[in-house]
Formats: sequence, C-alpha cells, structure tokens
Amino acid sequence: MTQSSPRLTTLPAWQKLRLHYEQISGLHMRDLFAREPDRFTNFSIGWEDFFLDYSKNQITSETMELLVELARECSVPDAMERMFNGEKINNTEDREVLHTALRSDINKPYVIASGDDVMPEVRTELEKMKVFCETVHNGSHTGYTGKVISAVVNIGIGGSDLGPHMVVKALEHYKKDIETHFVSNVDDADIAETLKKVDPETTLFIISSKTFTTWETLTNAHSARAWFLRSGADEDALAKHFVAVSSNISAATDFGIKEENIFEFWDWVGGRYSMWSAIGLSIALAVGYDRFSEFLAGAHSMDRHFRETPLEKNIPVILGLLGVWYNNFFEADTQAIIPYDQYLKYLPAYLQQADMESNGKRVTRHGEEVNYTTGPIIWGTTGTNGQHAYFQLLHQGTRLIPADFITAVESLNDIGEHHRLLVANFLAQTEALVRGMNVSEVKVELKKSGLSDEEIEKILPHKVFPGNHPTNTLVYQKLTPYNLGALIAMYEHKIFVQGVIWDINSFDQWGVELGKRLAKIIYDELEDNEPIDTHGQSTRGLINYFKRKSPQVS
Repeated sequence: MTQSSPRLTTLPAWQKLRLHYEQISGLHMRDLFAREPDRFTNFSIGWEDFFLDYSKNQITSETMELLVELARECSVPDAMERMFNGEKINNTEDREVLHTALRSDINKPYVIASGDDVMPEVRTELEKMKVFCETVHNGSHTGYTGKVISAVVNIGIGGSDLGPHMVVKALEHYKKDIETHFVSNVDDADIAETLKKVDPETTLFIISSKTFTTWETLTNAHSARAWFLRSGADEDALAKHFVAVSSNISAATDFGIKEENIFEFWDWVGGRYSMWSAIGLSIALAVGYDRFSEFLAGAHSMDRHFRETPLEKNIPVILGLLGVWYNNFFEADTQAIIPYDQYLKYLPAYLQQADMESNGKRVTRHGEEVNYTTGPIIWGTTGTNGQHAYFQLLHQGTRLIPADFITAVESLNDIGEHHRLLVANFLAQTEALVRGMNVSEVKVELKKSGLSDEEIEKILPHKVFPGNHPTNTLVYQKLTPYNLGALIAMYEHKIFVQGVIWDINSFDQWGVELGKRLAKIIYDELEDNEPIDTHGQSTRGLINYFKRKSPQVS
C-alpha cells in the first residue's frame, strides 16, 4: 500500500517558512528595493521571448531559498518526472497524465512507464486533423449544396469549450476566412443566438464530447441538428456539416456523423488539458493547421524548460511557489490575472477552470483532510478595463490580492499611440501597487494643489495608498501561436507544482458530479405541474414554484 506522505505543515521547510513569514511580513517592498540595488536582476528570469519580473513580491533571497527547499521536500522534481514518464499520477482514476505527449516532437517516440509508445496514435490523429483542415480551407470539403464552409460552431462544455474558445479568440489576428463560434451553456439563448448568425448551407458543427453522453453538449447538439434539418437538408446532408471529437464512435455515428469525421482522444487526456488534442480542431480550423502546430511547439518548449531548468530559475516553479507563499502564509484567498492584451480577454476565465478545478480539493491524494488552504480563487479581466473597475480595491481595499500582469512588447496592430499608452498603464499600475503613497507624500501633493491645512487634513486619509501589493510582471515579445502555447503550458505547470506541494490530485474533478446527479432527478420532476414532496424544504419549495409558474407545464 502507498504510504501517506508527511503532513505538509510538519515539514522542516514549512516550519522555517512560518518563522520567516513572522520576521518579514511587516516589511514594505519600498524598503526591500531601497536596500537591494540588484533586486530586479536577482528576481527576474528571461526565457526565449518571455521575461518574468517577480521582484515586486514580499520576498527576500531567504524566502526563495526556503520555498525551493519546500519544493524539494515535497518531491516536486520527482513528481515532474513521474508525470512526463507517464506514470499513473491521477491516482483516483488510475490514469496517466499525458497532455505533454500531445505537443511533443511528433518525430520522436514518447515511451511511458508501461513501455508503450503513445506517439503513433497521436501522430495519426494529428495527421487526420491536418488533412481535414486542408480540405475545409481549400474548399474541397463543402456543405451539402456545394458552398464552401464559412462558419464553424464548436459545441462542448468545460475543457471542450473554455480552452479552444480562449485560444481562438487570442489568435484572432491569425484567423482564416472562417467565423468560429462556441456554444457551451445549456441555456437555450446560447444555441439560439448562435444559430441566428450562421447559414446552414455553409456551417460546420464540431460536437466535442469524449463520451458523447455529456448532457449539456448533447442537448445543444440535438438542437443544432434539428435546426439544420428544418432548413431543408435531409439526414444524408448531416455528414457534410457535423463532425465529432469523441471516443464513443457508435454514439457519434448514430447521431449521423461519418466515422471518418470522428476525431479521437484518450483517457490520459484530461478535459481541461484537451485543447492540445483533437479538441483543438476548432483552433486548427480557425487559424490553420500550421499555426496550430506552432501553438503545440510553443507548449512543448515550455515543457522542456519546466523539466530541464533548475528550480531556482524555473518560471512555472517560481510562480507556483509564490502562489503557495501568499495562499498559505499571507492567507490570500484570491489571485488576479490581468492581461494587458485584448486578445487574451478570455484567459482569466480559462485559468479559473484550469486552476480551481485542478486544485480546489479538500483531501490529500491519500484521502486525508488537509489542515491548510489549497487552491485560490482565480479572477480578473483585461487591463486597462480593470483599472476602471476593481483596481480601487487592489489599491486601497483591505484584502491582499496578488496579481499577474501580462502584456506584449510588440502590438499586432500598429495604429498610433495605443500600445504605448497600454504599456504605460501596465507599468504604472504595478509601480503604484508596490509603492503606494504615504502620508508625507500625499501632504506634499495636496499643498501643491493649493489646499488649506484644514482641507488637507480632511481629505488626507482618502488619498493615502498603502502600497506593498504583490505583482508578477510577465512580458512576451508579441502574441504568436508559439508564445500563446508556451504561456498556457506555463500556467498548467504552475498549477501542477502547487498541487504537488499541497499533496492533492490536480487531475480529477469529483466535485462537479453531485450537482449533475441531482439535476437529472430534478429534470424529470419538472416534467409536469404536479407538486412534489421530495428534497429539502428550500429545493422542494423552489421546484414547486417553477411548476406553478412555468408556462410549459401550466
């Protein structure tokens, strides 16, 4: 039997970090910068097109040494190798975790712990995706009336939607002459409003569901199918307009999809890591298969950095350790993701699933309830919009909220002063968050404005900024498919590092199952207007309220 690992909070490095926190938590970063002329150099990492500045954190060299010591005591390097070697680190589902194989060098074997080489089947699906994308883009795959495909609708949910949706929007600058839409919500408004935008003769639907039984996805898929048939097409025409990404071949063919238009992925591909697989078909159709290959290559390069670079200079490791520092010692419950790049507007939403579904766990890998906090609440939006929304709380609120600021050196759209203004705001906000404005500085500023002493005393408390708010600044040269792949892989590995330290399984998601089971029961109970007497009183009362008020059953 696998032995339970030591309690995290009893590890020597954890105990040292607890004492160290008590010693430095009261220090202001202004003072740290003042006494460390090389702080920026010491706490920054350059890698390929990326540059990470983590000097604006409440850390010293000793902090980082202790955090790296913690990573070693938690066997992070060993866990990394076990993942890359294809051991079954998803212990609750007895599965390998091999999204890294999907973006590995297709010309080289990827032999896992079982002795199997997974690359032949990966190559087969990638080649199938490539050929299909080429037929759509060159016009040889047409709709049933002979018209070229001009729109793609991806129907999925969770990992079959959030990742591809984010990437397609992020790479909009590179898109082909095809409009791409995403439907995930079972709310009929999602599918209804999408179908208003497309023409049945020129639209390709991708049904993304590993089991081809996902309730929300299949409900939307059947609505799309019915809409298509109502347009005048017959069932034979379905084969020209519907493809599937699934492992359930028979269910997909029963739906009307030709077997040659069913793209496969495997149990060792977790949903929130599946955009690198055939689930990324919508990405390849949107930007072209060559760009999709660049996207995979960027992720593979980050995989190599993560696997081969010492912990002290390893970007995902450093970010993961800083997250543990704030989450577990400063008791920061949330982290903000703030891309100053409009193309990355869906990145915070994507990272909510990637992080919170992975590390939102309350028991260790061995089933023991943890006595420390695990995954943070992830949120955010694009800058500069956020500056006019929630930044007030970041600057003068009562909560400590670490934030990642992300932007490009080069804009993809050279239209005047926009990018310089964007970067100015980007840099100014991180400086303002760390420096703040103390009482004496505010007084000087107010005196210059001509206010009287009485007026100054009245307004003074409202103008003070405490500063000392931690940020990571991540910069890439420009947003290319390659750099986007590397950026996403970086966050995947950061999340993995934190899961290893917290001794939790970052690759299951049992917490989403209970609500699904109850929904199936309630769905049947909503079929008529007869009152029910099951459930707790609140749920029972609400069900009966809907029964009384719903026009469908009245």
